[in-house]
Amino acid sequence: MVTTTALYAGILALISIVLANRAGMTRAKLQIPLGDGGNKDLIAAIRRHANFVEFVPLIVVMMAMIELNGSPKWWLHALGIPLVIARIVHPLGISTEQMSSPLRMIGSLVTALVTVACALLLLWQAAAAL
Repeated sequence: MVTTTALYAGILALISIVLANRAGMTRAKLQIPLGDGGNKDLIAAIRRHANFVEFVPLIVVMMAMIELNGSPKWWLHALGIPLVIARIVHPLGISTEQMSSPLRMIGSLVTALVTVACALLLLWQAAAAL
């Protein structure tokens, strides 16, 4: 069973729904049925959600594999807690006015670190099983 990963997958799914809803509401408000219409607010809303779906599904799959391989639950919490925080702060830092902000940088960095940690754990587990 992957109950610990399921906890984080559920939390992250709710964050994804919020980001998708914000993009959809912005799209409806601006009456732009497809694409971004060149509107900066819609572009930012789309990117907030797109960035989330570009990274989170792979990480959740890797976490599930780590859990299925019998890792201690605290490893999954050590991956999941910072990931949830990163995926909350990252979209708050995306702006059409500036390239980078502390929240965006923290969210990106922590997401990358969690991705690398998952990859290295999986490689270690695979090597240990050979």
